[in-house]
Amino acid sequence: MRQMRYLAAFVACVAVGVLSCQNDAETAAGGDATVKHLPPPGAAMPRWQPALHDTWQWQLQGVLNTGYDVSIYAVDLFDAPQPTIDALKARGLRVVCHFSAGSSEEHRPDHGRFKRADMGRPLGHGPGERWLDIRSESVRAIVRDRIALAKARRCDGVVPDHVDAWVHDTGWDLDAAAQLEFNRFLAGEAHASGLAVGLKNDVAQVEALAGEFDFALNEQCFELEACVAYQAFTAVGKPVFNAEYATRYVQNLQGERAALCAAARRAHIRTMVLPRALDGGVRYSCD
Repeated sequence: MRQMRYLAAFVACVAVGVLSCQNDAETAAGGDATVKHLPPPGAAMPRWQPALHDTWQWQLQGVLNTGYDVSIYAVDLFDAPQPTIDALKARGLRVVCHFSAGSSEEHRPDHGRFKRADMGRPLGHGPGERWLDIRSESVRAIVRDRIALAKARRCDGVVPDHVDAWVHDTGWDLDAAAQLEFNRFLAGEAHASGLAVGLKNDVAQVEALAGEFDFALNEQCFELEACVAYQAFTAVGKPVFNAEYATRYVQNLQGERAALCAAARRAHIRTMVLPRALDGGVRYSCD
């Protein structure tokens, strides 16, 4: 099993051009060089826990701007260059790697592993992205290997995306219980690899899942008047990172951004105004 996990992580590294992560792939798989440091079977590995006051930058497309004075960079698991991740780590910063756990994307190097029967209706975010059947063991095997890749690439944490399929038209009859079980599976797999894990959106299940996730990443909770749910995280010292996209926050013609930031500080939610494409084109931070 260790050898299979190593091969999956190393092949994924090669697929994204990360030839330097062989040693970390061995670590992710529990290779011989690190066996003596591993906890007993079934125990979670030690992991980083982000703090309520941590600041962040989120960019998934374009050349990464690494010049911000923040604690955490959230980047794309597949596309972030390994030298960039290594440089951030050398500065003592934390790196959180973002990937989709609930959808397939045609441009990803492991897309060919998804079975046709496990791919449902399009998300509508762009061509080539479809909901996945989160009950499928085949889908979960690919997700496990993506988490192993995150470990091999030296990510400190992961943010699995599209983990709210149960409230969308996916092509399957997925209920709240199925989503909770899948999301807990994600948290458990990340923790078993020694990675922090963030809950992405899925606002309706925040209270039920806050105990099993280390932080939350939300989009537009102020715009959608849904931020109150995240007290389940902030009340126990777990950070909530939020991105807002509305044009009025960018333009700030009547003090909208100032009001947004005042509300974010009161709620202890780390909020930025970003472009929806997350390409680094605009960034206004409330911190």
